[in-house]
Amino acid sequence: MNNKKSNVIKSDRNTLTTIENKVCFIKLNRPEIRNPISEVMWELLETFKKIQYDDQIKAVIITGAERVFCAGGNLNNVQGDINVFDTRKRLKQIHDLLHIMRSLEKPIIAAVNGAAAGAGVSLALACDLVISARSAFFIQSFVKVGALPDFGGIHFLTQLIGPHRAKELMLLGNRITAEQALQLGMINEVADDDDLIDRAYSVAQKIVDGPSLTIGLIKQLVNRSINITLEDFLEIETFGQALCFQTKDFKEGVSAFLEKRSPYFKGE
Repeated sequence: MNNKKSNVIKSDRNTLTTIENKVCFIKLNRPEIRNPISEVMWELLETFKKIQYDDQIKAVIITGAERVFCAGGNLNNVQGDINVFDTRKRLKQIHDLLHIMRSLEKPIIAAVNGAAAGAGVSLALACDLVISARSAFFIQSFVKVGALPDFGGIHFLTQLIGPHRAKELMLLGNRITAEQALQLGMINEVADDDDLIDRAYSVAQKIVDGPSLTIGLIKQLVNRSINITLEDFLEIETFGQALCFQTKDFKEGVSAFLEKRSPYFKGE
């Protein structure tokens, strides 16, 4: 990946966005204040809105600048008296970002390059795949300031590692290593620090080379399966499979399998 040319499409105050071979890289770019979600969420939201309708982008990688992934919220912004209405408004704005990330049919890979704290953990877990640098760590430290894990943190942790382990991390606010996160099932993979971005890019390229409609449907069906009955899920599955069977990619996949060759998918 390091030897390939990247096309910088957007450089904002808080994020840097590039596209390389149908992979969109989003870098949280405020390392001097530890890349807080409160500073980058607006730019992330606008970027995802554009990605949603860009057929030239098939996968997304989110990472952080320098040795910080995302330190959650900027506590300097929440000092003093805060009323309930302001809090609800702020969280609803954050939730807009979460909703678009989950509904986006293009898989999102978190390349956790360093500290992921508070809502930074939630941001990583909101992605479809999580690859972590070996030196990175995760900490749900909300309890230490008397707050709830937001940005979907309670939901994601409970779904991924079960209620008892989730309670342990959130009630005690313990810091865990990348290897511990892997063992718990929070993340997919641990890579050596210097290999992290190359590894994330390699995974993204497998997605890019795959049948995009099918990949998008798999993401959506997995996300929906968590909260619906089997009967309702099977109805959605039937509709999705009928769509897949109509694609050129499906016909190519079957032909390639029968001919004992690698398929060439076009996203059609």
